Amino acid sequence: MKLSKEARNVLDTTMRINKSTDKERGEIEDLVHRIPDDRVLFYKNVVSNPIGDLPRYSIHIRIQHMLTFVSFLTLAFTGLPILFFDHFWAVPLNDMIGGIDISRVIHRTLASIMIFAMVYHILSIFLDSFVKIIFGRFQIRRTIIPMFKDIRDFYDDLLYFAGRRKQRPEMDKFMYKQKIHYFAAAFGNIVMVVSGSSFLFPDVWAAILPANVAAHFQELMRLSHPHEALLALLVIAFWHWYNVHFAPGRFPMQWTFLTGKITREHQIEEHFLEYLRNLVEIPAERDYLQDMLTARELREEGYISEEAANTERVTETGI
Repeated sequence: MKLSKEARNVLDTTMRINKSTDKERGEIEDLVHRIPDDRVLFYKNVVSNPIGDLPRYSIHIRIQHMLTFVSFLTLAFTGLPILFFDHFWAVPLNDMIGGIDISRVIHRTLASIMIFAMVYHILSIFLDSFVKIIFGRFQIRRTIIPMFKDIRDFYDDLLYFAGRRKQRPEMDKFMYKQKIHYFAAAFGNIVMVVSGSSFLFPDVWAAILPANVAAHFQELMRLSHPHEALLALLVIAFWHWYNVHFAPGRFPMQWTFLTGKITREHQIEEHFLEYLRNLVEIPAERDYLQDMLTARELREEGYISEEAANTERVTETGI
């Protein structure tokens, strides 16, 4: 494979950070050279474990995701019946958990869990980044921070899906869709926390804000809280779950949020730059790729086994 300028930079930087020996560099360069230029052909011929092959999320990220996931859904389950308490469908839901007063207590408790998950997440990513900076292993392109490259990836991906490109762009550990969703969720959580706190502590907000603003702020928060919750539910149901679990190649479920691992096929297809880092950081992945490339002869129109390739050579040479 002839690497692009960006891919070459990622590979060289990762080998430098990991202090790869000359022998390791030679092995990696040889493997990369043997990878076909057609990445579609490449990822369609690797063997992937549906549970996951390559590391993606730490145990901290998985715990934070589970806390947010569970608290968000249960907040919606308790919050909507509180908002529409006098509607026919809300009465039995509130009665099921002990009445609207109990619903409010549960809702506030769950909100505390979500806020804890947010604080836990912020602390963990800052501490992890700080440690990596100290040891010289921090790479901003492996973070969720938006980059100008994301704009180019978005444009090139549109061209691919419109049939104007043969391959998808070489995207990093977090692609543009994931970054959009992440910061949309972050904004939504902030709106929910601020608006929810205005219900619990109206006196505090009245003391902080100017008198001519406080009343309008309370009304804005009263409207924002339920509408942001409904918007978040729609985004989760029709965007996040589809892209992560229901899209072709991911259905019926992607296990990354539980195992912290991503399939080899998915990594190569949507996060090829991160896969190059995996080749440097994970010797077992280099061994797998070496065996796969040795056992198969990948061609532009597909692949054939080594045995079939040898048979074809014998036929062609007449030996």
